Amino acid sequence: MSGTPEPADTERGDVREEPMPRRQRSVLPSFLFISFVLFMITNNGGEEVSQRTHLLDLLDGIDHQIANYSAWLNGTAPENFTLPVQDAAVMPLVDSLMTFGSQVDPQSAAYYTNLTGFWRGDVRFHNLTNLQSNESSPLPPWHTFSDDLVSRANLTNATEFASRVGSWNWTRSDKVQISIGDKFMWDEGEHRNLSKDIAMIHGKIDFSDPEGSEELRLEIGGVHFVSNGTIYAFAEPLRRGVDIRNLPMLVPPAFMNETAHIVEAELIARTESMKARVEAGTIGDPSEDDGPKVGCSFQFLGQILRSDVPLALLKEVEDEIQEPTGISTIHAPDMKLQGVLVSQNCGILYELPDISGMKSQTLFRKITSYAGIATLMNLLLLALHARQVTRSRSAAGLSRVSRYPFIIQTLIDAVSFVGHVTLAILAEGRTSIAVLAPAGLACILFVQEAQFAIIIGQIQAPEDVRPATRPPAQPAPAPAPEPTAPNTQPESAPATGENNAPAPNAQPPVPTITTTPPRPSLLRYLYDHIRSDPSARMWFIISFFLLVVFRLVIALSVPLLFIGALYGSMWLVQIYRTIRRGRASGLAAEYLIGVTVCRLYYLLYFLGCPKNVLDIETRPWVYGIALFMVAQVCLILMQAHFGPTFFLPRGVVSIETYDYHPPMPLPDPEAPEQSLGDCAICMDAIVVDPVLRQHLDEKSEGHSLSRRTGSLLAQGARKSYSLAPCHHLFHTACLERWLAIKNICPQCRRPLPPL
Repeated sequence: MSGTPEPADTERGDVREEPMPRRQRSVLPSFLFISFVLFMITNNGGEEVSQRTHLLDLLDGIDHQIANYSAWLNGTAPENFTLPVQDAAVMPLVDSLMTFGSQVDPQSAAYYTNLTGFWRGDVRFHNLTNLQSNESSPLPPWHTFSDDLVSRANLTNATEFASRVGSWNWTRSDKVQISIGDKFMWDEGEHRNLSKDIAMIHGKIDFSDPEGSEELRLEIGGVHFVSNGTIYAFAEPLRRGVDIRNLPMLVPPAFMNETAHIVEAELIARTESMKARVEAGTIGDPSEDDGPKVGCSFQFLGQILRSDVPLALLKEVEDEIQEPTGISTIHAPDMKLQGVLVSQNCGILYELPDISGMKSQTLFRKITSYAGIATLMNLLLLALHARQVTRSRSAAGLSRVSRYPFIIQTLIDAVSFVGHVTLAILAEGRTSIAVLAPAGLACILFVQEAQFAIIIGQIQAPEDVRPATRPPAQPAPAPAPEPTAPNTQPESAPATGENNAPAPNAQPPVPTITTTPPRPSLLRYLYDHIRSDPSARMWFIISFFLLVVFRLVIALSVPLLFIGALYGSMWLVQIYRTIRRGRASGLAAEYLIGVTVCRLYYLLYFLGCPKNVLDIETRPWVYGIALFMVAQVCLILMQAHFGPTFFLPRGVVSIETYDYHPPMPLPDPEAPEQSLGDCAICMDAIVVDPVLRQHLDEKSEGHSLSRRTGSLLAQGARKSYSLAPCHHLFHTACLERWLAIKNICPQCRRPLPPL
């Protein structure tokens, strides 16, 4: 019969013919193929060459534009560049919403000279196209200026207007984040003829949607007047670019010429820098996400609020922040900004009434300080976890500890790892390296806590196993005598054969049919494996919650509530297990207090501190969760001193504990061995105490014993032996040593309750 031959079974003695040795294939083709694949994956020379050629063409066009701009500035070829004219309705509208600053006495007040940093605050949205449609509030006093501005714009074409506005919901944004880079152009060399009062700024403005994960990013470019703290800038969506050649139209007429020369120097510097990157091959990745497609062009006009600090002292503070030397300075005053974002072609206006700023160096040092404290906290958590694992490494210790507090901590550490890695990616330079330290420790904590939770689950798995109850054995009925047929054949003759017919009463042989059970599906196999294997079930639970956590991190407010729920339920399951088992918690006081303090540091810092490194808004409910966690720890500690159910009314909870020392009949006094039986562990006899036998003999002879003496004698006799639920008898000391290793019976391997 043709088919695939079955493999030989050496245990049955089958002999299999050795196949002919196969000729080994040469590794050269495989090596060449792998090399080709790696070359195709890693080689992007063609793409880089194409991109480099495209950038060189763009640079040639920029050089041509700079030449035209310089010619216009010098008055030699004014027709090659035309400066747009500022709409006459813009500045009256802006002046009605904010006040531009003026030069102050440097002996009494000053403005920050370097605005490089991160700014954030609230914004107020105004739709200039339908101010009069809002009947619930009166018209603002500046509505005449806004109406004039909208009337001058070409907003009659609904299709073009809708394409410019795009799909972004402008009304939802109530927060704004601004990153600004401030560059002072004047120097003593090539740019000594430039104005000392004007600096170039560039950066990004980010609007977030509180009901979604989408963000709108605008690129800004403008000038900053150092003496009076005024900002004039354009803001455009990404990929459109800001044409800084038009900046002179924004500034007051008296400063147009100085601004134009500053812009020219900036254009030349940017072009040279881009050429150097192209020649060096560090072109960069242009695949940045553009975000929502909008076409609104904004003008950003802002004013830095003055500080009531002399200019010399404020300059000293800024220099110390930029390059620390360790000198003592005054406390750095707050950086405040107010401004207006107005888009004429979309009829949109944003008020920025109170924007707070923080210098980049200050933020980076703040992140480094936080990373150091977070590293210490995670190291303390690792030390506390190691001490607790050492303390609870026996089976008796593991039976008292609940696995769920450790599972909850694994989820918290997973969130901590993801958050710190994200912060390290966002931060640049040495700051990112500092943040990686707590991230790595959080990963180690996650692994160790997950392993410990799995070990606890394996030890406690037999607790809920209920032995199958067998029905009482019924006596087997006596077999009925089989009728014997007269034997017509001799005893030596076979019943059947070639020449003999079968016996008349012989039953035909029943063929044996072997059926192979159907192979379960993959999902069924996984389900059965997870249900039967405690380790697989624990990993499945952890993996499932990790997927949920990583999915929730994408949202904005949901992870905070989820983390708050994790913190609030961290010790609840341990309290329940202590009540259910009727035994004190196996968690040490130092572990409970230390872990709670370390965990609450992260919770209170990010949800209670208004100036945390992630700019997360404070949540009032975080203090309630902190008090709830402290109350749980106090309750667990009191359970160890006053009993597991001291705080519950009597009769509410009934703890079923097994009595290992039930009364047992003593052996016959005349028996040669006064023992209750042999211990199933040490195999020695469990001998009855002779003093107890003497007192019991005296009592049997009529001597009276006090009730207390009799009770103590009975308890002493019972403490010497332990009878398991499976009716195996042990010395109490032997069983205690055994249960410190395993919580199953050494004789029948059935699970044993705590002793």
